[in-house]
Amino acid sequence: MKSQRLARIDHEMQRVLATLISQELKDPRLGFLTVTRVEVADDLNHAKVYVSVIGDRHVAKQSMEALERASGFLRGELGHRIDLRHTPELNFIEDRSTERAIEMSKTLRQVAPPVEVKAAEPEDEE
Repeated sequence: MKSQRLARIDHEMQRVLATLISQELKDPRLGFLTVTRVEVADDLNHAKVYVSVIGDRHVAKQSMEALERASGFLRGELGHRIDLRHTPELNFIEDRSTERAIEMSKTLRQVAPPVEVKAAEPEDEE
């Protein structure tokens, strides 16, 4: 299990990166994306940044390329905003769990018909 300190660093990095990406990056290739989570390695040298991109595969690919290109800028800004001795190297990973959840939900709706819920009838008092 991750230590509380690393969990706090994960959360703070997620918050700061989400703000930086939405407000500071002006790359036209960036689609609508969300930083879903950040996982910092135990030695704080690397961080996996999971992002969810809304759009088709082309938009997602362009957004991921834009993030990779901006990783140096984001790392520098992150170092200024979070007080760490060493700012981790950022590795961006596309998080497609939302897409999979939507597909699974559609499949379940097709397989299982909706269940009707009937109200209970009041019992007669004798």
